[in-house]
Amino acid sequence: MKKVAVIMGSDSDLPVVEKAIDTLKTLGIPFEVHVYSAHRTPEEAKAFTQNAKENGFGVIIAAAGMAAHLAGAIAANTVLPVIGVPIRSAFDGMDALLATVQMPSGIPVATVAVNGAKNAALLAAQILAVEDAALYEKLTAMRAADRDAVLKKNAAVEEKYNS
Repeated sequence: MKKVAVIMGSDSDLPVVEKAIDTLKTLGIPFEVHVYSAHRTPEEAKAFTQNAKENGFGVIIAAAGMAAHLAGAIAANTVLPVIGVPIRSAFDGMDALLATVQMPSGIPVATVAVNGAKNAALLAAQILAVEDAALYEKLTAMRAADRDAVLKKNAAVEEKYNS
């Protein structure tokens, strides 16, 4: 199975990014976690990204706040799928969201919600599952379990209020 790179612009992003890490662990997806800044360590971020495919990565998750140029800088140096996670900081995260989602034509970044690291990991898993039947089945089972949990809560609410 291909690995997922989880890159954050600062270690202060770790509390949000841990939701992606936990989800990847739950699904049994191999991953690496790094701190690379688009502005403070641009050469290191570029070197990692340019070698990602050869190093066994299939998807890159990039999380950053404020100016949030990390996902775009990474996407500019690879054709691997890049998933941006805007991190809430100033302006309730809208600055990071817009910086992540507003990419120029030809350099796409799939973008999840502000602080949406869990969904970033799930999207990475879905991308990898295109060629991995076992992972596809894990995702299908996860969706079924989520459905069952909601229906159980619905039954409890209905019993309490619709008697």
